[in-house]
Amino acid sequence: MTRSPIADKPVITQAMIDAYDEYTHLTLDRRRFMEQLTRLAGSGAAAAAIAPMLAANSAQAAIVAENDARVKGEDISYPGSGGEMKGYLVRPANQAGKLGTVIVIHENRGLNPHIRDVARRVALEGFVALAPDFLSPLGGTPDDEDKARDMFTKLDPAQTVANAVATVAFLKGDKDGNGKVGAIGFCWGGGTANMLAVNAPDLAASVAYYGMQPNAADAAKIKAALLLHYAGLDDRTNAGIDAFKKALDAAHVEYTVYVYEGANHAFNNDTSAARYDKKAADLAWGRTIAFLKQKLA
Repeated sequence: MTRSPIADKPVITQAMIDAYDEYTHLTLDRRRFMEQLTRLAGSGAAAAAIAPMLAANSAQAAIVAENDARVKGEDISYPGSGGEMKGYLVRPANQAGKLGTVIVIHENRGLNPHIRDVARRVALEGFVALAPDFLSPLGGTPDDEDKARDMFTKLDPAQTVANAVATVAFLKGDKDGNGKVGAIGFCWGGGTANMLAVNAPDLAASVAYYGMQPNAADAAKIKAALLLHYAGLDDRTNAGIDAFKKALDAAHVEYTVYVYEGANHAFNNDTSAARYDKKAADLAWGRTIAFLKQKLA
């Protein structure tokens, strides 16, 4: 087992992060992931110590606390495409005038504390933010994130996109909103944000963090301005960048692409010690907020 000279902590290698990425994205089951991690770490004990460092830690302190007086958050229900959707709606506490509205789309762990925190961060920047629970058709996000991960295999992709489009319609009618709707999605949510841009012509802006690209043939359907963040070490997702850019250029879609060299997939998730990259996350967040303020004003 490789250990660092400081506090004798295990060293997390890129190969371990890549294995966890496979596991996260349903191409590796937990048993095979742990077998691979054991081989990479040198022992089962080392693998058991490293696995929690790769995973997100729901106990990690929020950047904007749930009881922060600067924002007002509530759990709501609203009409989906064919049934009730649940979500977390957050507004600035001292709102002045109508605000742009933003859909915050979770990773493939569902509407968890981290995504609720991100929604509060968005609201603190002067938006009405709604984080939908896209597992609502299956009863909602469970506390066990591994169970949530498995539930994503049971979602109907067409229904998911339809529920996202219904979320746009809901926010367009929000009493505190100005009628302009944007989206920001992470990982699975980044791919969903891209699909939402394809299917919602009234979406004004979409931000995808390391999200899978839609079919190139669908690029011409996109009316929203796009901001696309990619991690330099994320070969799996990055394989589709060039074809997507070519299709967007051909369709004259407004877009900007940033690749954060040396960063891993999920670099924005500050609850994952191994993959979080503060420098990349801060830079991408600043760009994201500036983009949304411009497009949703």
